Formats: sequence, structure tokens, C-alpha cells
Amino acid sequence: MILLLLYVALFVGAMLLVGLATRGRKRRDFTALKTVTFGDESAVRPNRAASVISVVVIFLLWGAFTGSSLVPVHVPGPFTGDTSFTYTARNAGGAEDEATVFLRVFPLGEQPPEIEAEPGEGFARNDAAMIAAYRSELVRADRNDEGEDVEVVAVEGQPIAPGVTVAFADGEVTMTPRGSLNVSPARGLQMEEIWLPSPESVVAALVDIATNGFQNVPLWEHLFYSLMRVLVGFAIGAAVGIPLGYAMGLNDWFRGWFDPIVEFMRPVPPLALIPLVIIWFGIWETGKIVLLFLAALWIMAIAARAGVSGVNITKVHAAYSLGASKAQILRHVIIPNSLPEIFTGARVAMGVCWGTVVAAELVAAQKGVGMMIIAASKFQSTDVVLMGIILIGIIGFGIDILMRKAENWLVPWKGRS
Repeated sequence: MILLLLYVALFVGAMLLVGLATRGRKRRDFTALKTVTFGDESAVRPNRAASVISVVVIFLLWGAFTGSSLVPVHVPGPFTGDTSFTYTARNAGGAEDEATVFLRVFPLGEQPPEIEAEPGEGFARNDAAMIAAYRSELVRADRNDEGEDVEVVAVEGQPIAPGVTVAFADGEVTMTPRGSLNVSPARGLQMEEIWLPSPESVVAALVDIATNGFQNVPLWEHLFYSLMRVLVGFAIGAAVGIPLGYAMGLNDWFRGWFDPIVEFMRPVPPLALIPLVIIWFGIWETGKIVLLFLAALWIMAIAARAGVSGVNITKVHAAYSLGASKAQILRHVIIPNSLPEIFTGARVAMGVCWGTVVAAELVAAQKGVGMMIIAASKFQSTDVVLMGIILIGIIGFGIDILMRKAENWLVPWKGRS
């Protein structure tokens, strides 16, 4: 919740600052007067400054919440160092005495010298404990106290009982049902490495895998196999889905026959099809490509159908009035005017395929980024998992940019009447 509120605050602050800085340089032509859309052409263009600031903010928040040395500001991290708290013990006769528990909290992965405590005076004796940051430790404070039936009744002067938590300067103490003290040093707001690794850890994992490979396979080979599966599955899905969508948009029999099938399969997630795909096509490459094919097929069919249905009927009538045949109308009117919808569907389908490739490589894959992510997760190698996710995102974003460029080149009439 803190991270979300901080992100919203940074978003609003950056928007106001950029708005003030560019107030006098905004366009005042007819394009600026468009509210939402003008025809098919969107009036909203991405603000490049906002895009750059967005990436920078995400990186800064990532570094700030993981203690990265690459960012100048950090949120409070876990407490490390020496600290202590006092407890009050009561013996069988009702007498009470105070003692101190000395703690040495050390960073994960380090092993500092043991901490020692002088016994002190009275029947309650001082204790010492070693605790790793982000961890907790059970302290049996009364184990070395003198006398019988000694129990802890207060911590830092506050009464304590099983299930009750008492805070001290650098953490908190909770009494267990058996009377032990569960000591948890303050964790701060930074994320533990196993939950969210720092940027340095992710870069180090990338360098290590790029140099030495992952499970005896080079990184480029993992990337190649994932990319090959996605492209082949998407290509087959588009080759089948686009003609199917055209047929559904142009012929009522095709529409009536295939519409229930398409609308039934459209909301079914590709992950739900994995058991059937394995049974029907096996666990090797054919099964993986079939799964990606099914992920793209329905999206491309719906996009092509929507493109045909969205063609302005006045253009069709105008072509007929000029003596065009059905084949000429299909070639020169329907296909050109439906291409923008098809490209939009292709971008969505490609994103779904990239999201499905991890699941496709879940079964019996020996190469692929998805396989790398799944294998690393079994060993809690979060840095490798995050590295794989970032690689998939970067490659997917690059493919989307190429598809946008191809759309601008192949469909320059998009947004024009």
C-alpha cells in the first residue's frame, strides 16, 4: 500500500511539474481541439517526457525498496547491529526481577562474532542471542534464571502473555504458547532479496548466465527457442484465424457456424488447455506450438471479423456504383479497411503468446526463457526469475514496436476516411 501511494504521488507530482514546464509550448491548432478521437485517429499522443519519467520512477522505486547502491534515496531498511530489551521474571514465591536480553542482528549471509552477556545480579539472568536480518529467533529467557517455575511476565515494563506482542526500540517480542519469546528485529520497508532482488543482483545474474549459460545451455539459445515457438505459433494462428474471420464477416453461414465456437473458446485461457494439448500432441515441440497457435487463433479471428464488420458501407456502395466486382471490392475495399483492426489484434495476440510461452515451456522443455524462469523458481533464484521476466518484456516490447512500424508502413491510410 505504501509503495502504491508513493507511486501515485510521484505520478501526480511529475504530471504537474511537466505541465507547468510546458504550459506555454502546447499546440493550439485543430489537432489540439480534438477531445478524444477524430474518425479513427486518436487525438491523444504519448507524452515522451511522461514515458521517460515513468521508467525512471519505476527504477528508482525498485532501487529504493531493495537498498540498491544505484539510487540515491532508500526507504528504511532492516535493523542491523546490537540492541537489547529488558524483561521481568516472576518466580514461584511471587518475587519479580529484571534482566536484559542482548541481541546482535547481522545481515543475511554474514556471520559476525558471537555476542556475550554478563549474568547480572538477582535470580533473573541476562541472555544473548544472534539473529539474521528479516528473521526471528526464539529466546527462552527463563532457561538460565535461578529458581523453579520462573516465568516472564513483562517486556520493557509492559505486561506480556501468550499471543501478546510488545515493541521495543529496534523490534518486537511476541510470547509463544509455551512461554518463549519470539524476537523479531525491525524489518523496515525494504524488500528481502528472496522477494525482490536489487537491480545489481539481476544484472549480475544476467552477466553470469550470458557468460556461463543456464543448465548448460547458452542464454541466446534459450531466447531463440522461446522466440521461435512464439513466432511459429502466432504465424499459424494468424494464417488460420484471419481467413476464418473474413469468412465470418462476409458470409452468414460461416458466421452462424463458427460464431459459437469462437465465442466459446475466446474466454478459455490457454493454460486451461495444457492437459488436453499434452494428451493429444505430446510434451515436445508440437504441443508447445499448438498451445501458442490456440492462444493466437481466436484473437486473430475476432480481429479480422471486426475489421470486416467495421468497413464503412458507403465505400462498398460507392465501389459497386463504379462497376466493381465482389473480388475487387474484397481486394480494394474490405481488406485495406480491415487491416488496422487486424494489426491491433496481431499486437494483442503476440502479447498473449508471450504470456503463454512460460506455461508452454512448463512441460518437458529443456530450452527457453519460460523453462529458465520455472527452473529458477524451484530453487528460489528470484534474481534469475526477474531477469527472465524482464527479457520477455523487452523482447515483447521490441516486437510490438516493429509491428507498429510495419502497420505505419503497410497501412498508411489508417485513421483517414
